[in-house]
Amino acid sequence: MKVLVVNGSVRKEKGYTAKILAPFIKGMEQAGAQVDLLYSKQLNVTPCSGDFSCWYENSGECYINDSMQQVYPKLKEADILVLGIPVYLPIPSQMQKFLNRLMPLMNPVLQIKDRRTQIRWHDDVRIRKIILVSVCGWWEMGNFDLVEHITKEICLKVSVDFAGSVLRPHADILPHEKEKSIEVFKALEELGFCLIKDGSLSEDLLKVVAQPLISERDDRKRLSRD
Repeated sequence: MKVLVVNGSVRKEKGYTAKILAPFIKGMEQAGAQVDLLYSKQLNVTPCSGDFSCWYENSGECYINDSMQQVYPKLKEADILVLGIPVYLPIPSQMQKFLNRLMPLMNPVLQIKDRRTQIRWHDDVRIRKIILVSVCGWWEMGNFDLVEHITKEICLKVSVDFAGSVLRPHADILPHEKEKSIEVFKALEELGFCLIKDGSLSEDLLKVVAQPLISERDDRKRLSRD
């Protein structure tokens, strides 16, 4: 089982996205997965030109010569794609460019399913599941809605299983709540293990990861002081 993890945080390994991804990756590796980790910030990704040449002139081929030419083979070989996307407005720019440049992997043979136009990956793309791992600094789970919607739409467009969202609100509290943080990191490791062994994410473990670390009222006070 091959997994490609793309961390979209501009802070790379120093960000909270990396802190959440680390035990999740560890669990997947313990279950026998081969995991490849990339940082979108380190990739030289040119914006998609939007001329659809990768669909109609040279199907499956992108003529832009940048870092994506080294990433495309990794994407094609991966069984699972994990998108680590922190909540911005709506997502970090480098990650948005990366997502836009997935176009060459898509086979432009249109089909209508459930009143929506859909396509599929090209036959040489193995990705069958996509997982979102996301963090934000605010308390409410609703802050993830747009990032989650974007990820689900990608899955819908290419007829791939959206395997779930691993969400961590007010992630900056983690260093200050040691006991709960241990629970969160343990659950993340178990989630990664179960994903590979069982093919799914446990709802109970997802709730542990997303559990409130402080009350909403205390978080409001904290942010107002900051």
